Amino acid sequence: MYANAYKMSELSNFVKNRRKLLGLSQEEFAEKAGVALTVIRKIEQGKENLSLSKVNQVLQMFGHVLGPINESNEKRNS
Repeated sequence: MYANAYKMSELSNFVKNRRKLLGLSQEEFAEKAGVALTVIRKIEQGKENLSLSKVNQVLQMFGHVLGPINESNEKRNS
């Protein structure tokens, strides 16, 4: 559980920092990404119950996507 919270924190910081670099408010960014403002707010707050498709819709603004990670591979690589 703590590992997931840490990763959500990374995602949250990434999106917030990139959005600010673009000089966009949350509202402006949501509109450009084609998602509801609540999606941006939930991502930036580090909420864990998000739709992967909505997160990817936001991340595509920066040329990124997020996918599932096989935990056994993750443990092997660390």
